[in-house]
Amino acid sequence: MKKTSLKILSLITLVIVIDQTSPAQWVQTNGPSAGSYSYNTFCLAISDSNLVAGTGDGVFISTDNGTSWTATGLKAVHIYALVPFDTNLFAGTDRGVFVSTDNGTTWNSTDSGWTNAVSSLAISSKNIFAGTWNSDVFVSTDNGKSWDSTGLTNTGVWSLFLSGTNLFAGPAGLEAFLSIDNGKTWNPVNSGLPTHTTVEAFAICNTNLFAGTYGGSGVFRSTNNGTNWSPVNSGLTNASVTALAVSDTNLFAGTDSGVFLSTNNGTSWRAVNSGFSYPYVNALTVYGQNIFAGAIDGVWRRPLSEITNVNQSKGEAPKAFSLFQNYPNPFNPTTTISFSIASKSFVSLKVFDVVGRAVATIVSREMSAGDHSLQWNAANEPSGLYFYRLQVGSFSETKKLTLIK
Repeated sequence: MKKTSLKILSLITLVIVIDQTSPAQWVQTNGPSAGSYSYNTFCLAISDSNLVAGTGDGVFISTDNGTSWTATGLKAVHIYALVPFDTNLFAGTDRGVFVSTDNGTTWNSTDSGWTNAVSSLAISSKNIFAGTWNSDVFVSTDNGKSWDSTGLTNTGVWSLFLSGTNLFAGPAGLEAFLSIDNGKTWNPVNSGLPTHTTVEAFAICNTNLFAGTYGGSGVFRSTNNGTNWSPVNSGLTNASVTALAVSDTNLFAGTDSGVFLSTNNGTSWRAVNSGFSYPYVNALTVYGQNIFAGAIDGVWRRPLSEITNVNQSKGEAPKAFSLFQNYPNPFNPTTTISFSIASKSFVSLKVFDVVGRAVATIVSREMSAGDHSLQWNAANEPSGLYFYRLQVGSFSETKKLTLIK
């Protein structure tokens, strides 16, 4: 009897040891309705330090890194795009564009005349661009009160991306287009892209422009603002790319078989997929010290430190306080700044110009311990190099950011 008990105890100990030494992996958050395929997460965004998910059943918000999720006032509608701007949060849905001015508690339709699903959104200081599922790209110059068709019509646009004054679009089956005049005119920028491919995602990493394509072509890189493209797919075992995200010099690709990482501008990729139950990834976003993936069965989370060198080397203890590189960078006119604090503290985050004058105070108040992400809207500032400084007690760190208009 004693020998049997000893064997059982040894087996339990072995199981515990195996579990403790298992490799790090993606972990499913507690929502939105984790595991339910009706809550397919199509898009992710950061708004007012909250993680926001657009699903097949409305918008959900988490204030605690996905530990819990709360349904917002926009329900029973498919959400295909989410973009925060200033104090507003815009959502592209199968019923047009909606806007919330209270962080998702209540929503209002921006226009009652929409007849197409809105599949993509991009916002500059003066314009809101909306790409529809099977029709035109529209623009609003009055915060969504009215909309006009741009010069890119009758196409259906799966992706929109702003870089300074450049607006890129991925029309269905028509490669890529570029407008430099707020959508009045468009020109194809498809040299090197396979014909009849669809660009589902754009991103800028290390000054290079990347395009993630759907249907078998993979990721392409341009070093001249889209004039020419080259495939960068070594190690990218599945070539249908649905999302791109950047953290420092790391480029992530979300595909229909999980997440891949490149640390050398797309020259090579490696899978970072462990843990997914069904790795069809629709969306990616970096928030604080974590990367989040919107998948067909909810939202998944993984610490960046497990798969990159962003935060610390392997085995090194994390810093008590950390300031991360803003994203996107360069930007126009909004960018997200993330930081971590170890304990409840008074936090000061300010932006300075090149001569040291404070041009913005992003936060100056007591904040709880944990990861935080805040936006800076530089719509009223000129293009140029700026510095942002985090001050928490005796801790202080400064980083550079670039505004291009």
